[in-house]
Amino acid sequence: MLFLLPAVIPLTIFWLYPMVKSLLISFTDWDYVSPDYEYLGFSNYSELLTDTTFYSVLLKTLMFSMGVVIPSVALGLLLALMAGGKGREMGIYRTLIFSPWVTPTVAVSIVWSWIYEPKVGVANWVLNWFHLPSIDWTSSSTWAMPAVIIVSIWKGVGWSMIFYINALKKVPVSLYEAAELDGASKWRRLVHITVPMISPTTLFLIVITSIDTLQAYDQIQVLTQGGPAGSTRTILYFYYQTAFEEFNMGKATALAILLVIITAILSFIQFGLAKRWVHYQ
Repeated sequence: MLFLLPAVIPLTIFWLYPMVKSLLISFTDWDYVSPDYEYLGFSNYSELLTDTTFYSVLLKTLMFSMGVVIPSVALGLLLALMAGGKGREMGIYRTLIFSPWVTPTVAVSIVWSWIYEPKVGVANWVLNWFHLPSIDWTSSSTWAMPAVIIVSIWKGVGWSMIFYINALKKVPVSLYEAAELDGASKWRRLVHITVPMISPTTLFLIVITSIDTLQAYDQIQVLTQGGPAGSTRTILYFYYQTAFEEFNMGKATALAILLVIITAILSFIQFGLAKRWVHYQ
């Protein structure tokens, strides 16, 4: 127990206690300002689960998550296959691709807000160069969500690439040599050897990236502030508005608890699908 204390004490103070305290607050009407509050039971939860705004926000969150996770994982594998070789040039490429991940999200979002600027931004300049019409990226309810998704993919794809490069190095070369002797093409080697052998890494990336996208806030705050017309308002941004704009901390904390439950459910589903995939293989 003495050896466990250095880990258990901070875990209890900074994780277990806040979780329990948040759960208790979710049953109250605390306004974040007054020291007094009343217990409301499950009223905050029932209000959220019967609110159409909550389901609209949930749908947008799932759309955002799917729009980021799938391209990030797929492009990460593609970049790992392209930039996984040896040599100084490949090292430079990997560093450049990975650098957005270690850059603060706020800084990345500010740069992309300049890129998305309707009149002088690089994004519309590229579109005009191809004789395509300009787009109101962050001020259009149609394009605001894709704009945020693009920023999130650009920031996270290098992280996926690094994990895939490490996973590809662990695939036995003898499997490729045997498949090549049997006349298998590069595509068949990729599908039947590479993809199954790196499936644990794929599962890890899908789970972690999904959790990360469910908690997305910085890029939305900088680029769109949840707009226009709520088109980019995800669950975490809805939590921020409920807690720090409406000062309804009880309802906001109930929303945070629901987000934890949703995250856990999605993780269990992903692990279940992974077990079926392994059994199929």
